[in-house]
Amino acid sequence: MAIAERNSVSVDRILSDWKEKGIRNVRFELPDLHGTSRSKIVPIDHAAAYAKNGLNMYGGAAVLDSRSDVVPGTLYNEEVAYADQLLRPDPSTAAIVPWAEATARFICDASWPDGRALAASPRHVFRRVLDRCHELGYEPVMGMECEFYLLDPETHKPLFSGYHIFNSVRNTWVPAIERIVDQMREFGIDIITANCEYAGSQWEINYAPGRGMAGPDLAFGFKNGVKEIARREGLLASFMSKPFGDSAGCGAHTHMSLIRLEGRKNAMSEDGGEAGLSKVGRQFIAGQLRYAASTYALLAPTVNCLKRRRRHTFSPTNVSWGPEDRSAFVRVKGGSAESRHIENRAPSGLSNPYLVGAALLASGLLGIADKLELEAPAHAPAEEDESKPKLPTTLEESLSNLESDERITEMLGAEFVKAYTVMRRYELQRFADHVTDWELQEYLEIY
Repeated sequence: MAIAERNSVSVDRILSDWKEKGIRNVRFELPDLHGTSRSKIVPIDHAAAYAKNGLNMYGGAAVLDSRSDVVPGTLYNEEVAYADQLLRPDPSTAAIVPWAEATARFICDASWPDGRALAASPRHVFRRVLDRCHELGYEPVMGMECEFYLLDPETHKPLFSGYHIFNSVRNTWVPAIERIVDQMREFGIDIITANCEYAGSQWEINYAPGRGMAGPDLAFGFKNGVKEIARREGLLASFMSKPFGDSAGCGAHTHMSLIRLEGRKNAMSEDGGEAGLSKVGRQFIAGQLRYAASTYALLAPTVNCLKRRRRHTFSPTNVSWGPEDRSAFVRVKGGSAESRHIENRAPSGLSNPYLVGAALLASGLLGIADKLELEAPAHAPAEEDESKPKLPTTLEESLSNLESDERITEMLGAEFVKAYTVMRRYELQRFADHVTDWELQEYLEIY
């Protein structure tokens, strides 16, 4: 499988090239804690100065909750007098946006005016773990399978119903699918397959994985781009994990491998090893299993995500692994020694690619550093192996596991763990305070 790589050139050179191509506006994009894009549009004549000096944006934008509430205690609000952060573009992310007129974009990193990084920003969190990975002599390769629904924007209803996965007619039920495939390739995302998914009006479009920071950057660009293209086609695209109680959920199965920095060979593969795995590969999986409960708050980050997790839905319910087992937490993918890798089945559709990548990479690296032994694979199907520990069943349990795990906190950064858990608990309290339709139907008249 082809792997996307990026070579950096100077921002000034990129802007000069864009001007020659008729680009008028440049987006400075910041991934927030939810993996959504917060951005400002800058006329290209002003882009060079902002790239050099930093583009000001409200610092708390990095830690807003899912309703964009300003959450007290998340470190970037009242604690810093609601100060601005400065966005500076990463030139390796430069791309012309084919679905927007005369527009290009950079993904940015954030710092305070004194140069300190906003350590809770997702891109910083992934880079922190990426640096650890490089210190151990490896480069991660990462790709995500991001499932989504296309819906009527007014009614929020599916475009069609029924279960017809891979149906050739439904694969291209609306022109938006072919437009996504074509324009993503123009955007620099190498689409490799597209098909309708299990539920009616649900799709999965896959792309080649990326090395290093390109892994989550590609997923970020894909997810936000799909929503933009769908909007221009008069549709609503949603990666919500479980939008309908009687229909399939959306996952973001995350594929990952390690390449040795010396020799550029797959470090996780060994012909003749159990499931084709090398010692490093076994240790990496063992780490993901050991720290599954501590990282689950990043793989299934909302109350809605847990509604996707049911047996016999290809969504893992326990901490397990197995060769080609779609019900396991970690599935080992076969193939050639060069392409062999693992697929973590737990991340949900609305998870943040940077935080998922950081969590899975961090836990795997701890497995390598601690030389963990990999347990025997689960009895297939893994979801029915009662000997395996269950994954957390509530978001509060997941958050408590995250903040109490000193090893994972050290890998991801204490500043991030603090900001993230405070934000999610604020969101949980809003959910607890909400009076649902079920409660009204159940209690209003009878009592």
